[in-house]
Amino acid sequence: MERLSTDSLGAEADGFFDMLEERRRSSDLGYALRSFNPQPYHGATPISASTLKRMVLESQNLSYIIQEITLESDEPREALLQEASALLDEMSQNLQLGFIRLLGFAMNKVFQSVFSSIRINEDGLTRLQQAIQEYPVILLPNHRSYMDFLVLSYIMFTYDLSIPVIAAGIPLMGMKLFGEVFRRSGAFFIRRAIGSDKLYWAVLSEYVRTIVRTGYAPLEFYIEGLRSRTLKSLTPKLGMLHMVLEPFFKGEVFDISLVPISISYERVLEESLLAHELLGVPKPKETTGALLKARTVLKENYGCMHVFFGNPVSVRDLVKGKINLGQYNLVPRDLPMKPSKEMQEFVSGLAHMIVRLQERNVVLSAWNLMAVVLLQNLQGIDLDLLTHKTLWLRRLALRCGAHLRWPENVSDSEAMSSSLSLHHSVIRCERGRVYLMEEEGPGPVTQEEGVFRQAAAVLMCASYRNQAVHVFTRPAMVAVAMTTAASHRTDDIFHNFAFLLELFSNEFVVIPGQAVQDFEEGCSLLQESGVIGRSDEEIHVRDNGQETIIFLRAILQPFIESYQVVFRYLCEESSQTLREKTFSTNSRSFIMKLLISGEVQSYECLSSDLQKNVLSALLRMDAVAKTKVDDQNEFRVNKSAVKKIWDMLSNGWTRQISVDARL
Repeated sequence: MERLSTDSLGAEADGFFDMLEERRRSSDLGYALRSFNPQPYHGATPISASTLKRMVLESQNLSYIIQEITLESDEPREALLQEASALLDEMSQNLQLGFIRLLGFAMNKVFQSVFSSIRINEDGLTRLQQAIQEYPVILLPNHRSYMDFLVLSYIMFTYDLSIPVIAAGIPLMGMKLFGEVFRRSGAFFIRRAIGSDKLYWAVLSEYVRTIVRTGYAPLEFYIEGLRSRTLKSLTPKLGMLHMVLEPFFKGEVFDISLVPISISYERVLEESLLAHELLGVPKPKETTGALLKARTVLKENYGCMHVFFGNPVSVRDLVKGKINLGQYNLVPRDLPMKPSKEMQEFVSGLAHMIVRLQERNVVLSAWNLMAVVLLQNLQGIDLDLLTHKTLWLRRLALRCGAHLRWPENVSDSEAMSSSLSLHHSVIRCERGRVYLMEEEGPGPVTQEEGVFRQAAAVLMCASYRNQAVHVFTRPAMVAVAMTTAASHRTDDIFHNFAFLLELFSNEFVVIPGQAVQDFEEGCSLLQESGVIGRSDEEIHVRDNGQETIIFLRAILQPFIESYQVVFRYLCEESSQTLREKTFSTNSRSFIMKLLISGEVQSYECLSSDLQKNVLSALLRMDAVAKTKVDDQNEFRVNKSAVKKIWDMLSNGWTRQISVDARL
């Protein structure tokens, strides 16, 4: 058993310890076969995976839904029960300690091979240990790499914490051999396209609720829904959160603890794959063959992984004064209940809050800050100047509340050189000057191929900037709003800030209804950093704050230009009605021509995720309407409304920002 004490963990001064340090001093086999004695939730009655499935099939809630479907479709009840049983067989996990030991043995070897360290905050692990014993626990990690999938199980096995069951995408189930290993390691599999399948929703929601209600195991899922291809936070999905909270609202459990977890990588295994996916290259299928072919990436060094376990969030405490729980006493617990508007708003706010907590606890490296500087100097930058600007940015990031891991006992120049060496796939240094590394290819390249290669390099670097962008988002929006406001009046600046916040709320996660708080946060950070001065009615830039304002505007410049380019495509090139499947392809072709001609400067315009975010923003702002035609999403564009938003975003902004915005 691994003891949660400072002596055994070798805690560092920053509150993190390297869990691989002990692993490297002991036998992999001995580690996998050691005693495992977790302290489970005190309210749980131990049950088997098969008993869990039987409880779901016999539940009144599922029976009620099946009866509804029978009346609606005339399908026999027995046939629906058999279908529900088959869905449960497909979906359910079969957690077995023997497979956790097998996985622990394998992960031990893999993690020691690819990471120099895995650093965990000791106090967070201790809090988690306590929370698991008190109430049902929901683990909510961010999702940046395939490595995320089992790292928490590896950590919890190592420190004698109850192994979680994990919501996973169904493609993992189809991997020969590995699919079954994942199932027996606690994964339960969810279809990606559920749509309006009433029976599937009923089986899944009852399965999740039963896990929570019985305290079967901690439940882990990604609140963002998908792995982020940009390494920025994604807008949270609400379906699973509704399911896990229902046992509390129905009074079946006293409380539920939500644990936000921030996983960050100094270098991501899929960095090239993610960039190419954003440029339209199809994602490789998740198969055993593809996994085995990817073994070559395990020969590289990926630096340090940080896992930060945040403070457990009590649902009971959050609900006080916000939700009238009495409404749930009016409906029998066993019957389904449609969430009220009040409930939907609460769950949405909670989900966004969890993502913000994940962001605040992300640990950044020197490389994340270097990436910010490099993207503002695409023609290359002298290493000495890169070091100087990165150190300046380090001071600003710390004032903005960032968590930074900076190499200890080495000079700043050595820290920079170490990062350059680790990220040799992204950058190169020649004669004291640093450039982005472009892909090599056979023979001469066309203009389109040249742009594609440059874009891939930029998007790889941008992914590392994106890990840090949340630190500067709100001050950056204030900086842009100040530049474009009609006056120095606070009201005028806030008006422009609120517009940016609304427009970019798919790029940067914001808690709904908190524009005033976000504005105050951005202004306070700038004021505390000596960048701006404030009176009751006005805000102005201090003489020594201009450099910071210019830098912060540059943070948003790629997003502003990209949105403007997509607006231009929708207004000038696209038809009034467009299909989702063809939108990215056609808009990418349009943007490619503009990049070749030099009319557009930002290669990030080619990102398919960014283009889809533009469409989502316009949909939310009622400039685009979405309908279903032949099982495909079809969008009707209100070109005059898009043009109005385009004009508001332009308004003389881009020229001023693009001229000044370089660090």
